[in-house]
Amino acid sequence: MELANLKDPSEVVTFSQAVKQGLGRNQGLFFPTSLPKLDNIDALLEMPFQQRSAYILNQLIGDELGEETVAEMVNNAFQFTAPLAHVKDNIYSLELYHGPTLAFKDFGARFMAQCLAQVSGDSPVTILTATSGDTGAAVAHAFHGLSQIQVVILYPKGMVSPLQEKQFATLGDNIHTVEIDGAFDDCQALVKDAFDDQQIKDELHLNSANSINIARLMAQVCYYFEAIAQLPKDKQKDAVISVPSGNFGNLAAAMIAQAMGLPIKRFVASTNANDTVPRYLLNGLWEPKKTVSTMSNAMDISSPNNWPRIEAMMEQGIVDKSLLTAESVDEDYTHIGVRQLNELGYLSEPHAAVAYKALKRSLNDDEVGIFLGTAHPAKFKETVENILGTPVALPKALAEVANKDILSDSLSADFATLKSYLFTTLKTS
Repeated sequence: MELANLKDPSEVVTFSQAVKQGLGRNQGLFFPTSLPKLDNIDALLEMPFQQRSAYILNQLIGDELGEETVAEMVNNAFQFTAPLAHVKDNIYSLELYHGPTLAFKDFGARFMAQCLAQVSGDSPVTILTATSGDTGAAVAHAFHGLSQIQVVILYPKGMVSPLQEKQFATLGDNIHTVEIDGAFDDCQALVKDAFDDQQIKDELHLNSANSINIARLMAQVCYYFEAIAQLPKDKQKDAVISVPSGNFGNLAAAMIAQAMGLPIKRFVASTNANDTVPRYLLNGLWEPKKTVSTMSNAMDISSPNNWPRIEAMMEQGIVDKSLLTAESVDEDYTHIGVRQLNELGYLSEPHAAVAYKALKRSLNDDEVGIFLGTAHPAKFKETVENILGTPVALPKALAEVANKDILSDSLSADFATLKSYLFTTLKTS
């Protein structure tokens, strides 16, 4: 598998190199120079999830790691399901929150951990990542206790839910968590600046577990095949996928799945009030505004990091740009979405509610809609309880961390301060 830097196409790397580097020169994202076209889709959709996923990832990665190794990595990473729940009539929810940290990020983070263990061996690695909520927990749990890997997680102060914070900021050991006085975009900018600093890259062996890392993105491709596989056969060619979108890695993965041959009819990019992409698709102007806080906090991102990958796929004709629409759902309609789903007997949370409302605006009578449930409702316990007026029970994974102490440090959104922190903290770990 060859991947090119989207900002500097002369930089071409292998999958292993891309996993180890994270970002290319000039903060460029790596993307495959070509995507395999699968001609056995019907047979693939009949396979069990893990077997199918191993096949898909082997086709993407090529013979670099070996079929048996990739299959073992998939079996180690994907030890949970992604069920498709029938919500009403022609609308379904793909539930991606049945992993250990109850969020879709478990798929990508756990597979990336397997990849990094394969390609890094005994070499020390520093994972630096930013989170708007669920990435932090998934990455922290995927890498917790790995002796050669130090993890630093940056998150915006006061902008993740209390239970999200408890999941990643209470572990300690090789997991270092830092609340940044700023928005997620500030955290993400600090990560990018660190990758531009040669001293940090060389001395701390820097890597990232954000969806900028290609391993995470590849893993996410697999559950779109699982979604279509669970639809009735007569509906599999009419599926519209509504993706709650913040950093846009999830949508990029859906587009890769379609490019490989998965029958996805079209896509809906569902955002909250941070509506850079809906406005861009409407008027052609890329104008990120100041990030605003919403109840769907994992999507509170104004400068989505994965958009260049989507743009590249559309510009190169890999994906038909006419098949992408975008909808912005405000706070009032998010409230309504949570309530409407509850009235249908389906307990959900704000991110899925955004995707549900956007899907309903767009869906035609002859189509079947799938919206992504990216996190367990209990991760947003206070918000959901305030909307519905009824208690939300905590699953075991959340109940176990609810009373633990936060172990985070606090820093300003200043790169020099972060650099000093990294060397001080990691050199003594």
